[in-house]
Amino acid sequence: MKFADCLKALAFFRQERTGNPEINDLVIDSRLVKPGTLFFCIKGHHVDGHLFAAQAEKNGAVAMIAQDPVDVSIPVIYVNDTHKALAMISDQFYGHPSRDLHMIGVTGTNGKTTITYLIQSIQEAAGMNTGLIGTMGIRYKDEWLPVENTTPEVHLIHKNLAKMKAQGAVSVVMETSSNALYDGRVHGCDFNVGIFTNLTEDHLDLHGTMKDYMYAKSLLFSQLGNSYGSGKKVAVLNADDPASEVYRHMTAAQVMTYGIDKGADFRAKSIQIRPAGTDFILETGSRSYSVSMKLIGKFSVYNVLAALAACSIQGLDLAGMIHAVERIKGVSGRFEPVDAGQDFTVIVDYSHTPDSLENALDTIREFAQKRIIAVVGCGGDRERGKRPIMARIAVNKSDLAVLTSDNPRTEDPAAILEEMEAGIQGSTYKKIINRRDAIKYAVESAESGDIILIAGKGHEDYQIIGTTKYHFDDREEARAAILERE
Repeated sequence: MKFADCLKALAFFRQERTGNPEINDLVIDSRLVKPGTLFFCIKGHHVDGHLFAAQAEKNGAVAMIAQDPVDVSIPVIYVNDTHKALAMISDQFYGHPSRDLHMIGVTGTNGKTTITYLIQSIQEAAGMNTGLIGTMGIRYKDEWLPVENTTPEVHLIHKNLAKMKAQGAVSVVMETSSNALYDGRVHGCDFNVGIFTNLTEDHLDLHGTMKDYMYAKSLLFSQLGNSYGSGKKVAVLNADDPASEVYRHMTAAQVMTYGIDKGADFRAKSIQIRPAGTDFILETGSRSYSVSMKLIGKFSVYNVLAALAACSIQGLDLAGMIHAVERIKGVSGRFEPVDAGQDFTVIVDYSHTPDSLENALDTIREFAQKRIIAVVGCGGDRERGKRPIMARIAVNKSDLAVLTSDNPRTEDPAAILEEMEAGIQGSTYKKIINRRDAIKYAVESAESGDIILIAGKGHEDYQIIGTTKYHFDDREEARAAILERE
């Protein structure tokens, strides 16, 4: 695409140095620049792209978008906000892909990854080509690409939407984190459906207060359905979460609800949690369906209700959707069992917030016959307020709590554990800084019939210490400890 055609997306700008080069790619990292690149000088939370303008030109950038002065010899477009310009030009450059796809966005503190996986699985079982963008990567058909953030940068989203569309996708489901909504990483995405899971304490290091955190998530719904001429726009809200009432008033879209405790369009009753799954009765409209799934826990019921409600908007047969759900064995790192032939149970879960940890332990208590052992840590350089809360939940809801490191990053892991301990003074627990040793201790401490929950990292296969990523997988560590014990 010609540079001038890219600029048609912008309403106002100032240009220095004329030229209309051919643009082959959009890039925000100077290290990835190749000949024919349009480089965007993005002011990030930690790095200012303007400082790398000269390097981008040296690497082959043929034009540049900036908001502060840069000293280069290629055409430069000055705008007030380079990140917003990146979104607008990305949508233009990749041919407005989201307009031709059925776009489903999922936001909330917990459950986003599982719901997106459920939706993709349900739709694919119904014969739909569905792409997924989220914590565990970008997935379409047999291709999987890793991502650094739950929601990638905006130009990468549009680029991958265009790729999926070209390969035959008709629907894409995407995790939309509060950080991504606040930073504008989904600008230009024309969502048909927005799903809200729940709102509990998380990301207050960025948003400051729970009210601001709630409003950051509201951006998905306030941007949904302001035009009624481009297909159905629906907000799928958790009837049991008070924030849903706020989002109901913030959206112009039609609202569908799901829940357990309150009346809802998709409601679960008579929930029975088993060691190998969960049974419940689904009530929707005047119909009732029996559901017997391999996913475990009340939180899993909420996730399934959200997925079924969202997929019903596309007219999929509900009995067929339920059959698809009942065949799903689980989601990577989400209440995932580790079985190496031991006579006790080990479960790895991504529960990294107070609410998700509490839900996981409450679910285990439903079917536990003997002791519960919880291995829990808190990440460094992240919200410190939840550390004592997480520790208190671990101690109060398990028989043995093992406090350890998560991703300490640039913080002293011992200092993180001290802050966790502030919530459990006088309680009985074990503190082991090294996560490998903590998992090994939990396994060695287990007796026949006990259940170990290793919480916090789930599918992650790394540990961040300082600024370096080291390979570390809770599932691998648990299996190795079991085999060593045997």
